[in-house]
Amino acid sequence: MSLVLEPPPPPLSKSKTGAPLKRCFTSIRTALSPPNHRFRASRFPLHPTSSSRPTVTVVLKTEKEKNAVTEQKDPPVRIVAVVGQGSVSPLKCTPWEEVMMHTAKRLKWVDEGYEMVVFPDNFHQSNDQTAMDLQKELACADILLVVAVTNQDSVKWIGTNSGNIPNVICFESDPGLVNKLGGSYVHSEMKGSIFDKLVGISQLKKTDETKEVVQTVLEAWDRCNSDDIRFCLLVIINAYIQPVPVLKNLRSKGFSTLNCMVKNCGPQILDCLMDPNCRKALQCLNKCSPVDQVCNYRCIASFESPKLEAFSLCVLQKNNCLDLDAKIPEKPYVQPMLKFRGKDLCHETAKDLFVGWLGSLDWSWRVVAGQNPAYDQFPCQYQLFYRGKAKGSFWYEPVFQVKTLEGELVWRRRKYRVKRANVPGTFYFSVLDNGVVSNEYWTIVDVSEDFSWGLFHYHGAARVAGQSYTGAVLVSPDGTYPKQTQNNRLSSALEKCGIKEWELYTVDNCACQDPPLGIPEGSSLHSMVDAKDQSWSSV
Repeated sequence: MSLVLEPPPPPLSKSKTGAPLKRCFTSIRTALSPPNHRFRASRFPLHPTSSSRPTVTVVLKTEKEKNAVTEQKDPPVRIVAVVGQGSVSPLKCTPWEEVMMHTAKRLKWVDEGYEMVVFPDNFHQSNDQTAMDLQKELACADILLVVAVTNQDSVKWIGTNSGNIPNVICFESDPGLVNKLGGSYVHSEMKGSIFDKLVGISQLKKTDETKEVVQTVLEAWDRCNSDDIRFCLLVIINAYIQPVPVLKNLRSKGFSTLNCMVKNCGPQILDCLMDPNCRKALQCLNKCSPVDQVCNYRCIASFESPKLEAFSLCVLQKNNCLDLDAKIPEKPYVQPMLKFRGKDLCHETAKDLFVGWLGSLDWSWRVVAGQNPAYDQFPCQYQLFYRGKAKGSFWYEPVFQVKTLEGELVWRRRKYRVKRANVPGTFYFSVLDNGVVSNEYWTIVDVSEDFSWGLFHYHGAARVAGQSYTGAVLVSPDGTYPKQTQNNRLSSALEKCGIKEWELYTVDNCACQDPPLGIPEGSSLHSMVDAKDQSWSSV
């Protein structure tokens, strides 16, 4: 298979005079008639409205204009998704149209300026208005995403109407559809996929960066989860349209990074390179895209060692040689549960909900399913929550299995310090994970009165590693799904998190022999309520 990237056509984003054209955009919606677009006059006039005004006033006005320009946000990014009518995704057989509509919503959590509209490919069968609506959207699109389109009429229509779009990516679709990145065509002989491998690339600057984008997008899409579908679009936005802050490049920044590492961390670097496991970790990480959390964390979990921890602690945590500063995401906002067993939730009761079954069982909870593909997909996840010896201290220790990249099953364990936040049911977590501190904000979304299941949501960031993330875990005492009678309540809890049930990974709890459980001697458990206490049910 061979691929060739051709030079881009003349820029489409400027007028004949060279002035930038305004991008049109609308709210997230399905293929409905577009609303009227209204253009607003500039808040600051270009010239004084009266020639009698003193010169100083004009100077101040000009300064305000300069400030206004510097404070302007990036222009909106327009994405159009066309999906095969009736096509089904691999995400628990959910229709692709539903998956794409949810992706449009999740893009808004990253940036309100990301606008995505979704059309099924029935426009050639329906009235002319639908085709006109799609044409109008394509006229100002930055990205066209085509998924599971095989109807030949649709293929021809898309080919005819997508020539001016700089980025066209097609998945699971007819091989006759053309792919483009940054205005350059990508020719592929691989049916249903954009790329297999890159050979013969020419006539394009930054070839290495383009290869990395191609590889990252392909690998992410093949993982078949909602996070990675959104991630594919963010990678393309970041590479060809405008910077995406959450994908700030993590690669070495040249001499400054090297100088920082050698000056501050020489012994740790040498120790890591001399240690087989640590060296494998670095080699594995070097093969990952720096913005691909799934790939990066699999490398770390597979090859973690004291040498790797010392290396990361020095290079990243203590000296921040990559000069990164990731922030904890603010969206989606998730409200904690307000009452438990008929009483207002207080801080101590909330801690008890985390402690869960510990005392009756050897663990607080077992994870049934999780939403984040990097951190929630490991098999055999046990949660241990307990109160520490020091007054007010609270701890969380997850114990989980990792199938390493070499095929070995190993147990891993982390230790989080937990502090309550202002609102009962919300907490701040912090952990030193392989030399890098991660800070997280957890919310108890819901716990059933009989402790048969719970749902916890988290926002987090590893600041100096440049990684920010969100996720959620569904838990139960034995690692099995809640009963069907709880479906409505569970769906409501997931909806509070902006999560669909088909986004969850089901955790493999089949082979969990001899987990390294146990908590420190002198720790305490429940304060207000106990999982095995059923006296509340008769009240």
